[in-house]
Amino acid sequence: MPPRTLLDRLGLHRRELRAWALYDVANSAWMTTVMTAVFPLFFVKVAASGLAPEVARSRLMFASALSVILVGLLGPLLGAIADYRGSKKVFLGAFLALGAAATAAMYFIAEGQWGFALATFVVGNVAVTSTLAFYNSLLPSIAAADEVDRVSTAGFALGYLGGGVLLALNMAMLGNPQRFGIPDAGAAARLSFLSVAVWWVLFSIPLFRHVPEPARRLEAAETGGESAIRIAARRLAGTFRELRVHKDAGLLLLAFLVYNDAVSTIMRIAVTYGDEIGISATHMMAALLMIQLVGVPFAFAFGALADRIGAKRAIFVALAVYSAVSIYGFALRTTTQFFVLGFLVATVQGGAQALARSLFATLIPRHKAGEMFGFFGVFDRFGGSFGLVVFGIMLATTGSSRPAILTLIVFFAIGAYLLTRVDVERGRRVAREAEAAAREAAPPA
Repeated sequence: MPPRTLLDRLGLHRRELRAWALYDVANSAWMTTVMTAVFPLFFVKVAASGLAPEVARSRLMFASALSVILVGLLGPLLGAIADYRGSKKVFLGAFLALGAAATAAMYFIAEGQWGFALATFVVGNVAVTSTLAFYNSLLPSIAAADEVDRVSTAGFALGYLGGGVLLALNMAMLGNPQRFGIPDAGAAARLSFLSVAVWWVLFSIPLFRHVPEPARRLEAAETGGESAIRIAARRLAGTFRELRVHKDAGLLLLAFLVYNDAVSTIMRIAVTYGDEIGISATHMMAALLMIQLVGVPFAFAFGALADRIGAKRAIFVALAVYSAVSIYGFALRTTTQFFVLGFLVATVQGGAQALARSLFATLIPRHKAGEMFGFFGVFDRFGGSFGLVVFGIMLATTGSSRPAILTLIVFFAIGAYLLTRVDVERGRRVAREAEAAAREAAPPA
């Protein structure tokens, strides 16, 4: 029966689905205010004021690359431990506390303290992206196969909205700090970091209250009394071997790694690139706010598009638009062109990432969600690290990152080719067969 209500169509028709999606509102504040909009400019102009601008930008890019690599290395093992112990929400909460503390500590960054600034940024980035692996792994346990595309894109849409609301408030502070009783823009930036920490914690509460922890599942020959790390390592090795069985999930991971590298790079270098080519901070903030607002309806639209043509085909649409974005970005010169570029990114950014998440959730057995999404986290978080390194090297050697823009087209093309090799129906059938076999082989709880 087709969806009958608006909440059905949006993928928000049950309390646990709404509570899950609100965590996108929570973490998106970090992605918009800290990672994308405010911190890059604050770092170059305040924290690294004693460094040449191109040196400061390259160090920030290398620090960003380091943080995503660290998450990629930690993700699978932690995901396997969370699966074994039945503690996905515990791990999510621990990284949330660490990340919120690091973000709040940004309030104390003083002029010239670029080392301290990068340390808090790396810890915050590692923490927020680590929470996403556990957050994503909760999706298969609360959404049916015919719901995951809508639920996943709804999360991204709400994330755009929430991140945009807080960004607008912070922009108001930055644009006229005296009106808010704040002495200058530097103090306003520090307060914006503090606001992100508070926002992140508050909007995480519904997930912890209303999203159930998936039941712990012991595998054959596991007693529950062994070392969690040893069991997790053994499971992880088994899961890696199982990717040969779940080869469509593995191919999707590989495709996602390649094309998401370019997507993540665009997200992370937008402000740095705009600053490099002379776009004013005010115009960049306005463009980023526009991206958040435009992204809301288009994220929902990609969920509806996936219902009509399938998630895989909808991702192809997004990659085609992103390829055009890369060409346009290389030629970008004016503020108007920067806004056009931002609009194009907003139309596809949520869809490209949300549909990969939901499609992957249908290609894996539910009892392996934690460790499988640990691998997804590896590929998600390594996404951007290669592009960031390319941009960092280009800045350090030539003083300009413009030539690196065109290399992103190669990432999109290779990712699209790998995606053509994914057989969605076969992958879903193999995943459900693995679930049935695990239920039969599992020892009594």
